[in-house]
Amino acid sequence: MAKTKLNIIRPALGFASTPDADLLQRLNNVHDGMVNNPAYPTPPVDLATFKIAIDGYTAAVAALLNGGRAATVERDKRRTDVILMLRLLGHYVEMACKNDMSTFTSSGFTVATPVTKTPPQPVAVPTIGSVDQGSSGQLLVNVKPVAGARGYDIRYAAVPAAGGSVTWTSTLVPSTKPPFTLNNLNPGATYTFQVRAWGKLGFSDWSASVDRMVI
Repeated sequence: MAKTKLNIIRPALGFASTPDADLLQRLNNVHDGMVNNPAYPTPPVDLATFKIAIDGYTAAVAALLNGGRAATVERDKRRTDVILMLRLLGHYVEMACKNDMSTFTSSGFTVATPVTKTPPQPVAVPTIGSVDQGSSGQLLVNVKPVAGARGYDIRYAAVPAAGGSVTWTSTLVPSTKPPFTLNNLNPGATYTFQVRAWGKLGFSDWSASVDRMVI
């Protein structure tokens, strides 16, 4: 049986980047909406004290016009004080409105914008940046990572001298660092490499092949 999703009315309480003028408007809207509002008889912040704090913040913002470090410090302090009060009132309104929109909006708060989750996306196809010679009979495969990859599948095969199909050997590696190392290869033989990434939705396509002769 599918669960019923509750659409709870939540107030917008993110004020960190709100300009002073906009924050002051919100503060006054909430104060005016909650004063003598029968839907909110027991606010956690005394509304008269809240109004005094708003007025203090208003004066501190105006004092910024004259500049100075002290004016900025005072504005920041009073801004922090009113935001704390506003958040306390917001949580109270969320509970006291009983999920009724008209009751909620009468408080002066605005509804928080729902967070939309981005669905998982397929991982991109990785690429082989280079295949470098190590010691004799050894190759080092450098893979360029892609976002969201949980691991990589590297496959390789000796290229038949007379052409024809190759026989792949595949190895899963958790990361692109350090480079994938292949040992005990046949000097003078050419090997071909491909890679694909593994993500939340499965594997990507295989990359283009990169060939390298072993010394």
